Amino acid sequence: DSEKVTVAFLVAVGAAEKGRPTLMFLTKEAVRVAIPGYAHAVACDGCPPLADLIGRYESAGGRFLVCPICFDARKLDKDNLLSNAEIGGTVPMWDWIGDEAATTFSY
Repeated sequence: DSEKVTVAFLVAVGAAEKGRPTLMFLTKEAVRVAIPGYAHAVACDGCPPLADLIGRYESAGGRFLVCPICFDARKLDKDNLLSNAEIGGTVPMWDWIGDEAATTFSY
């Protein structure tokens, strides 16, 4: 659902561009977003291209954590990830969050 993905990126880009540490945990079909050149859709009239949002997110220091189970199930190439993406599950996600309060969104 490109519109859902666009909204998720708008929220994440906004946080990252404000200097907030930002991590997107990619699951299911969204793991493909971490593959260079995959995401190129424009969800709606007036929506920014997804590729532009991904570029802004990376430039602002945003990171991707990619579910290893979902990634492997799709037989994707682990050597072909965006520079700000890494394979990792829920334990690394919670390690990143740490003991401090965190704001989470799910799309």
